[in-house]
Amino acid sequence: MSVRLNHTIVYCRDKQASASFLSEILGLPAPTSFGPFSVVQVANDVSLDFLEQGAVHPQHYAFLVDEDEFDQVHERILARGIPYWADPARRRPQQVNTNDGGRGLYWLDPDNHVLEILTVPYGGWPEQAGP
Repeated sequence: MSVRLNHTIVYCRDKQASASFLSEILGLPAPTSFGPFSVVQVANDVSLDFLEQGAVHPQHYAFLVDEDEFDQVHERILARGIPYWADPARRRPQQVNTNDGGRGLYWLDPDNHVLEILTVPYGGWPEQAGP
């Protein structure tokens, strides 16, 4: 059996605002509703299911994108005036990293979850073909 991630729950204060923020910045379809969740679907059959909760502990969510998608996401971040960093510690503001021969950057969502886009997986590993 091949084990694959299907979905994860993203706790937030406002599920519609947070899900819309992510889908708009990443250029994904608008969120859908499923039960108590606002759902953002990504390309590899994984969904991020936003659920409202009073106290939110910030998490990290990284998205592998191609070079064109990186440019588009970066442009949307710039257009909105969203601060971003080349590193997760936020020591290199308004910079893009070139780790492993690709590009990457980090920004915060409305609940201070640390979001990341990168064009090459950590370690420079080639993308694995899925089933």
